[in-house]
Amino acid sequence: MSARTMVSVAVSACVVLVACGCGADEAGKDVDAKPSQSSISTPTGSTHTSKPSATPSGAARTEKPSAEPTGDQPAPRTKQGAIKRYEQYLHALGREDIDTVCDVAKPAAKKAQDQGFGPCTSTYTTVFQMISPVQKQALKTATVDPQRVAVRTTDKVEMPVEAVKASASFTENDLGSYTLEYLDNDWYITE
Repeated sequence: MSARTMVSVAVSACVVLVACGCGADEAGKDVDAKPSQSSISTPTGSTHTSKPSATPSGAARTEKPSAEPTGDQPAPRTKQGAIKRYEQYLHALGREDIDTVCDVAKPAAKKAQDQGFGPCTSTYTTVFQMISPVQKQALKTATVDPQRVAVRTTDKVEMPVEAVKASASFTENDLGSYTLEYLDNDWYITE
């Protein structure tokens, strides 16, 4: 079986299970009450919010870009806010950034896990292996065509695969279409 077929099967199975698995009232149960900020733990156990510095430090920056909104501000509850969040997800898929992928897809991944799939980190590690190198490279800079995005409510936006603009093509079987919902001050993939 080809890698593309395996990705299609894995993604399609997740989408079908998530879409059929539970009602909208369960969508927000797994999401923390407040989006976390990107933080760094120190040896003493304290944390501090990481902020870019205007002056370079002596240590090399090893942090991955945050998927959360910066500061205490909620993400914009707009179509553009949903698009920006989905583009973060696409870029993270291309970089194999499991932390960002699992953060953005947290509600959908939790539903899939509750229905028998493994935890998000192991499921997406497998998915990463099934995405071709050409597609990964294309996802790193993929954008979303706002005209193809469907706003269902102020809290629910559908991102069809046709909205993804990238240097490689993607089909429903390769990438799939997703629904993002505004939960706890940010956009998350729920289906």
